[in-house]
Amino acid sequence: MNIQFSDLIATAPDAPGTYRMYGADGTLLYVGKAKNLSNRLHQYTDISKLELHKQVMRKFVTRVEWEISRTESDALIREQELIKTLKPKYNIMLMDDKMYPMLALTAHKFPRILKFRGKISQRRDVFGPYPSVSALNDTIKMIQKVCRLRTCTDTFMNNRARPCLLYQIGRCSAPCCIPQTEYDKNVALARRILTGDTEPIVNELFADMKKYSDAQDFENAATVRDKIIALTQTANRGKRNNTITHEKNLDWDKNVSELEKLLNIKIERAGVFDNSHLFGKNSVGAMICFGHNGFTKTDYRHFKLQNKSNAGNDIGMMAEFVGRAVANGPKLDLIIVDGGMAQWNIAHSVAPNIPIFGVTKGEVRNGDEHFIMPDGSIYTDLPKDSPLFLMLRAVRDEAHRFVITYHRERRAKQMTASVLDEIDGIGPTRKHALIRHFGSVRGVMDATLQQLERVPTLGKSAAKKIYAHFHSELI
Repeated sequence: MNIQFSDLIATAPDAPGTYRMYGADGTLLYVGKAKNLSNRLHQYTDISKLELHKQVMRKFVTRVEWEISRTESDALIREQELIKTLKPKYNIMLMDDKMYPMLALTAHKFPRILKFRGKISQRRDVFGPYPSVSALNDTIKMIQKVCRLRTCTDTFMNNRARPCLLYQIGRCSAPCCIPQTEYDKNVALARRILTGDTEPIVNELFADMKKYSDAQDFENAATVRDKIIALTQTANRGKRNNTITHEKNLDWDKNVSELEKLLNIKIERAGVFDNSHLFGKNSVGAMICFGHNGFTKTDYRHFKLQNKSNAGNDIGMMAEFVGRAVANGPKLDLIIVDGGMAQWNIAHSVAPNIPIFGVTKGEVRNGDEHFIMPDGSIYTDLPKDSPLFLMLRAVRDEAHRFVITYHRERRAKQMTASVLDEIDGIGPTRKHALIRHFGSVRGVMDATLQQLERVPTLGKSAAKKIYAHFHSELI
């Protein structure tokens, strides 16, 4: 029986995903998830080491199927979805929906955000499941910072005479005691964050912050800035975790060798390019590199746009960044661009002696990506669950992560500079001292005159100037 089962799983991939085991009559017996499908399935070959119900189940298995996931966390969530919908006979842990933590917004005039493990029918507006309690806690903290929704029970809220500590630290809007005009709007924002990509929301918040800054409403500008920071920190944390998972599960040497065969070239170092800007502002680019041993982070490059006439022009930006990388960067055997034929054409015209490979997003993100070969032809025959396809998606996502992180850093620096640079006599040294002392621009804006005077190297005259700037008072 062991040999027969080994034959069933002989081609299982070294990748995260879910697996399904079937009986002779086609009945679905069991669904599981794995960080590494091959390793996990091979654990079933020795029946004596399995749990009792799995020992019984394993004797009836005649067919095994698997589905590759992008990350281990995705596999975990996919496992729960399959168990809920298909109800396999031997899955006894998740049938009551109590295995993974979830998040809900209650049905109330002022909805409460809470975590739970109960059945979905017990709550309204449920989000999740989350792969860990820590991931759920991070999400709740971010929602508190950005949307200031309450987390207390209805009883606690109805018996408050004054706002609690969460209001004092900016984590709740205190609907228990304070009239609310924005609560419904913040609930809607929370739903958007919990059900979609945060990037368009961040862009909207940046536009709001600029509007407040232009109107010299620095208090509201700082509040929006804090929301942006909370959103981007959570997003970046998730992207870092996904990148780590990709690196652990990719067989780089094998995959790069497959890419060499596909393109009929030798690859010691490949460069992947991506651009980022916000309505033409802070236009930047980035190049990440990889080879047979994985990502070579010492070769990564950031680019600030030098030709300002191309600000916001993805094609012009790509031309400049590829040209500068080829002229000044490490030797590249392959250039990969994220985009369609226009990006491929401009990269080819700038670097005609280096093979150009285009990775397109397709009409459905992470669904119908295809590739542009070095000769300009379109290639669509690479299976979406193949290790090479997953590697190409991973390097594209790494380039996107790297350029977006740099773009956000540039925007944050510009935001800080735009507020403090408006004050005459406050140069880089004093700005650094202020941020180090108060922790943020908001801290500087809220400081009293006496607190400003205690900043090392600042002096009383500069302290009065800063205080007057933010408080519109004559000292």
